Amino acid sequence: MNKAQLVEAIADKLGGRQQAADAVDAVLDAIVRSTVAGDRVSVTGFGSFEKVDRPARYARNPQTGERVRVKKTSVPRFRAGQGFKDLVSGTKKLPKGGEVSVKKAPKGSLTGGSSAASATVKKAAAKKATTAKKAAAAAKTTVAKKTTAKKTTATAKKTVAKTAVAKKAAPAAKKATVKKAAATAKKTTATAKKTAPAAKKATAATKAPAKKTATRKATAKKTTARKTK
Repeated sequence: MNKAQLVEAIADKLGGRQQAADAVDAVLDAIVRSTVAGDRVSVTGFGSFEKVDRPARYARNPQTGERVRVKKTSVPRFRAGQGFKDLVSGTKKLPKGGEVSVKKAPKGSLTGGSSAASATVKKAAAKKATTAKKAAAAAKTTVAKKTTAKKTTATAKKTVAKTAVAKKAAPAAKKATVKKAAATAKKTTATAKKTAPAAKKATAATKAPAKKTATRKATAKKTTARKTK
C-alpha cells in the first residue's frame, strides 16, 4: 500500500479524500519533524519512532570483501508496539470489521515530542488554511477581472454599434441637407425671377421722367437762345 492507497482507505472515515490527504500529511510531517529534532514519538499499541546515532566504523564491501570506513551518521528507527506485534504474529486476531483495537495513548505518552508534534500539526493546519484563503481571494479576483472584461467588451460592442449606426445615418443626413439646400436655392431663384420684371419696370419708370425733364431743359435753352438773338 502506498500513500495514495492509504488516503483512499481512510477517505470514507474522514469525510472525503482531501480531508484524508490532509490528515495523513499532517501526521507524517509531525512524526518526521519530531524525529529529526531528536524527539521520540511513541504511540501506545502501535510503536515508536526515534533517531539513532551510529558512530564511525569499519565495514566490508560484500562484493569485493574490501574493508571500508563508514562515517558517523544518524538513522531513523521504528519499533513496533506490543499490540502491533501480537496482531502480526497471530497471537491476537484481527477483527473482520471496524477499526483495529489499539490502546489509546495516555496523556504524555508522546515522549519528549508531544508539544512539538502538536505545534507542527497546528502550523500545518494554519498554512493550509492560509493557502486556502489565498486561493479563494485569487479566485474572487479572477472572477472580478473576468466580469470587468465582459462589461468592457459589452460597452465596446455598444460603442461600435452606435458608431456604425451614426455612419449609416450620416449619408442620409447629408442627402437630406443637400435636398434642403437645393429646394431653398430653387425657391430663391424663383423669387428672383418673379421680382426681376417688377424691378425692370420700376427702373424704366424712373428713367422716363428723367428723359422728359432733360428734353424740357434742352427746349427751354433753345428758346432762350432764339429770344436773345
